[in-house]
Parts: sequence; structure tokens; C-alpha cells
Amino acid sequence: MTVFMFLLGLVLLVAGAELMVRGASRLALSIGISPLVVGLTVVAFGTSAPELAVSLQSAVSGRADLALGNVVGSNICNILLILGASALIAPLVVARQVVRQEVPVMIGATVLMFALAADGNVGRAEGLLLLGLLLAYTVFLIRQSRRQHGGGDTGLPGDGAASSGWDRHPAVQLLLIGAGLGLLVLGATWLVDAAVSFAQYLGVSELVIGLTIVAVGTSFPEAATSIIAALRGQRDIAVGNAIGSNVFNILGVLGASSAASATGITVAPSMLAFDLPLMLAVAFACVPIFFTGNLIARWEGALFLGLYAAYMGYVLLAAQQHDALRSYTAVMVAALPLVALTLAVVAWREWRLRRHGAAIDHRH
Repeated sequence: MTVFMFLLGLVLLVAGAELMVRGASRLALSIGISPLVVGLTVVAFGTSAPELAVSLQSAVSGRADLALGNVVGSNICNILLILGASALIAPLVVARQVVRQEVPVMIGATVLMFALAADGNVGRAEGLLLLGLLLAYTVFLIRQSRRQHGGGDTGLPGDGAASSGWDRHPAVQLLLIGAGLGLLVLGATWLVDAAVSFAQYLGVSELVIGLTIVAVGTSFPEAATSIIAALRGQRDIAVGNAIGSNVFNILGVLGASSAASATGITVAPSMLAFDLPLMLAVAFACVPIFFTGNLIARWEGALFLGLYAAYMGYVLLAAQQHDALRSYTAVMVAALPLVALTLAVVAWREWRLRRHGAAIDHRH
């Protein structure tokens, strides 16, 4: 019965996110917001709606570990698993705006989250600060889009001219948003209850369940959007969706969860010692990967997937206090600097090539 509740809750989360994203994106286009802003905000934020629903439900019910584990686990999953899998399907083009603006914003939000969590608690006032930053970021994107007159498809089915399609009427769009939110709330309740039962049955902490099962499950909408976008050739959407979702997870999901909890979100020592630093390292790893030719190559996607598999292995071994944990940790500690060195060398070579090319163009 617990497995059935978990799977049904997951289905409701995905269905609710799809309805809400469709309704919100069509409504945004109807009132004149450009598709560029819809893609960076409504699509990315909408696919993070399951994370918001689950973390809010967890925070209100006093399960801080599950709320925070969901945010951190989802952010690691978005980069390593989802972008890795998407890049294996087809090399991902990274738009200049993503490299110059969105990745620095994601890194800044991640650094801020690490700083706020350093004292062991993200309080209500800090949650309100994160929500304020999300509002400011969204307003900035809207104003920037109006100045630049950006365009392009959001990559969602049903997008396009706002005056056509069965969902072109504002009343239908509002109904879709309302139905989507209802499904999200119900699905989140069932999934959280099932996840807690899993943790009790398996004898592991709610933090581990949040970092693994719940994080991967609530990242299904991001995975579906990015993989479908990669298959359709809209590869910049695959990248923008993952980056935008990470920003929303920190500013929106953690912000709302902290603000909704009377005591804030308590940060476990194990989270401060390993998971948060890893999330920060993954965010910085985007810089050399994205910088190299504005492209995520297949081998880089495979590298991301390998790192995610290694992370999952560590979390599961640590949860069981397995005898192999010490040897496994030693191998990871030895391998990670090699990975960082490889990325640094690749980025340095790309910078040299670009500088050499710019010098040749200047002489001509």
C-alpha cells in the first residue's frame, strides 16, 4: 500500500505540474509576456512545483530533513543526472545568456544557501529574504526581455500563438492552473507520507530518503522537459530549464519552506559536511563545462552521470554505515581532484583557443 501511495503521489505530482505549466505559460503569453521569460520562469519554476509542494508539506509537518534533502538532492540531480542524460542523447547547446547570466545567478544562489545554512538553521526571516530575491530576479528577467524583445518557443506542447488552441481562453488557463495546484498538493501529501514510511521500514533517515527517492521523483518534470527538448533539437531549453529550476529550488522552494515553518529549517551536520559542499561544487562545475565551446559534449554528459552514480553510492553506503564506506570514500576523495583538474585543463585549452582566434581576427 505504501508503494502504491508513493507511485500514485508521484503521478499526481507530474500531472499537476504539467497542467500548471500549460495553464500558466498560455496565460503569460496571453497577457503579453514574451516566450523567453515564460521559458526562464514559468517553465523552469513550474517543473519545480513538485519540489515546492513536497518541501512545503514536509516543513509544515515538522520534517525539516525531508524538506531540505529534497532541495539539495533535486539540485544535484538536475545537473548531474538530467543534464548528463540529456547530453548523452545529443550534445547540448548552451546559450550565451545562460553562460553569462543564469549560471552566475545559480552559483550566487547556491553560495547564499550555503552561507545561510552554515549556522545549522535557515530561519523564517532568511526564507523571506530568499523569496524577495526570487521576486527581484523574476522582475529583472521580465524587464530585460522587454528591452531585448526576446522570443522563441518555450518547448512545451501547446505553446505558440496565444490566440489558438483549446486552452486559449483565460478561464480555461486559470482552471488548468487551479487543477494543477490541487493535484500537486494531494500528490505531495501522499508522497511525503509514503517516503516517511519507507524511511522507517528501511531503517534510514528521512534526510537520506529526501536526497534519493524523493529528490529523483520530484525531478521527473525537469527530466521529462529537458530530455524531450533534447530529442526535439531545442537543446538550449534543456539547459535553461535545469539551471532555472535550481535557482527556483533555492530561492523559491527553500525560501517558502523556511518562511512557512515556525522554527525554520534545521540543517543536519551531515548535510553541512558533505551534501551542501557537493551541491556547491556541482554548481561551480558548470562553469568549465558550459564555457567549452558553449556546448555540453557527450563525454561530459557521461562524466556527470558517473559522478551522480558515485554520489548515490556514497549516500546509500553512509546510510547503512557499510563496511565498504571507508574504502569507497578514499576512492572518491582521490578521484574528485582528478575530475576537477580535467575540467580545469579543458577550460584553459578552450580559453587559449578563443584568445588565439580573437588575436587572428584582430590582425585581419
